[in-house]
Amino acid sequence: MKAFAFQFLGFLLLSSIVLSEARVRRANFVVQETSYTRLCSTKKILTVNGLFPGPTLYAETGDTLIVDVQNQGNLNITIHWHGVKQPRNPWTDGPEFITQCPIKPGGRFSQKVILSDEEGTLWWHAHSDWSRATVYGAIVIRPKKGTDYPFPKPDGEVPLILGDWWKSDIEEVLQEFLRTGGDPNSSDALTINGQPGDLYPCSKQDTFKLVVDYGKTYLLRMINAGMNNIFFFGITNHTFTIVGHDAAYAKPFKSDYITIPPGQTLDVLLEANQPPNQYYMAAKVFVGGGAATFDNTTTTAILEYRGNYTASSPLPLPILPSITNSTASQNFSGSLRSLASVAHPIDVPLEITKKFLFTVSMNSVPCNNTVDCTSPNNVRFKASINNITFQAPKIDILEAYFRGINGVYGDNFPQNPPFKFNYTGNIPAALRTPRNGTEVRVLPFNSTVELVYQGTNLLRGIEHPMHLHGYSFYVVGWGLGNFNKDEDPKHYNLVDPPLMNTISVPRNGWTAIRFRADNPGVWLMHCHFERHITWGMEMTFIVRNGKRSEQKILPRPSDMPPC
Repeated sequence: MKAFAFQFLGFLLLSSIVLSEARVRRANFVVQETSYTRLCSTKKILTVNGLFPGPTLYAETGDTLIVDVQNQGNLNITIHWHGVKQPRNPWTDGPEFITQCPIKPGGRFSQKVILSDEEGTLWWHAHSDWSRATVYGAIVIRPKKGTDYPFPKPDGEVPLILGDWWKSDIEEVLQEFLRTGGDPNSSDALTINGQPGDLYPCSKQDTFKLVVDYGKTYLLRMINAGMNNIFFFGITNHTFTIVGHDAAYAKPFKSDYITIPPGQTLDVLLEANQPPNQYYMAAKVFVGGGAATFDNTTTTAILEYRGNYTASSPLPLPILPSITNSTASQNFSGSLRSLASVAHPIDVPLEITKKFLFTVSMNSVPCNNTVDCTSPNNVRFKASINNITFQAPKIDILEAYFRGINGVYGDNFPQNPPFKFNYTGNIPAALRTPRNGTEVRVLPFNSTVELVYQGTNLLRGIEHPMHLHGYSFYVVGWGLGNFNKDEDPKHYNLVDPPLMNTISVPRNGWTAIRFRADNPGVWLMHCHFERHITWGMEMTFIVRNGKRSEQKILPRPSDMPPC
């Protein structure tokens, strides 16, 4: 097994230029095909700098990163800096055909990643087709010099990235998925830091190992980079203290497991306070009863205490909730609160100027007797927000908005669902067919927004991890069943709601978020299940410029990839 020192997979820092208190840091990302062996077989995957997972970016609060991305791979690529607000700088946010056209093979793009108030753990990943299955890595943002964590400084820290692995080429998995119109093939293994672990064939010798000293405390920077899975994670006989979420600090609370949806990050303190031994770290999926196919395996890593002892054999697995335990998932997520201290205040919008209700739904459309359609009901799966299945344009929306190009998108995304019905009840089949569209919702600068995500039972009720680019938002409420606009807001948490960039909407339930639209630009919002975004569960906000120069979108970079 390979031990792990507390610097993760080699971030190449080329230079640091001090600008007052913040720094400009530079790095090179070379996207390339690299051979990797997992589960007894070898295949080529897309990587950054030959690494899987990719290099960790280290910064301090308020820094700017300049990442020179070179595409030496065989596919178009974009890179997204997940959870970085990118103030006034949508140009290098990364989602394909939203803020840029892809970097073609042989092309390059120098991406400016502007950090503001983020502090904690974020991540970066490909945002084009399904390349993010292997193209991803951590972003570690430490407090700037002269400030401290709002908890005792840990003795060590380590990113723990949860993911998945297919034996097949991921492009073949995607193409088959698109051809058949059904669910994609589930992964062959789950992974921790790129390794499946002891329970999979040909994997034991490379199982990820974290070596700790008894009596010390370690900061685990948890990231769910999985394509289509919410994860439960735990360590045998150990309890966690959760201190952060999505690069914002949390009121500390203890738990013997975590629930983490794709896209989300958690900062977790681990006390090495058990008898010196080896202990399993393990993760498995949470499906909540809604998924048709899923990877029902368990990925493991080893927590190893330093010292002289004979390790237990076999090692017991941690006790995790069952894969359908919605209560456990909701209890964990419902325990997240902002720290809301003097040093780390919050600013929840109280007077709302824009209110939205967005249904997030699974849908179906007729196969039209296509040969490859595999559904027994002769339908293809789709997904929608307010019954609109997003259609990607050929020119990115930001370019069209900036240059005033007509015919690329419409600006009439509905404020509410086009049809009112019992969203979580038995729904007529006629409501399952969405309409296609490339619609945006325009927000005036500095407007205050309340958005309620309403899950539906259309076709298949399932959780939806919703991610908003360009912003963090306050999760002020959630519940099961249909949102009641008169009663449910009475129970909102406006005192210390968690500040997130990705939040899971419960199956057949709702989640309410609030944010101030003070970051001008074009910003994607989508479900972070990759199959759902492929099916069309996404939309875009355009936030207008403010009146002052510091409230306007920054100039367009000269090296934007051509369409």
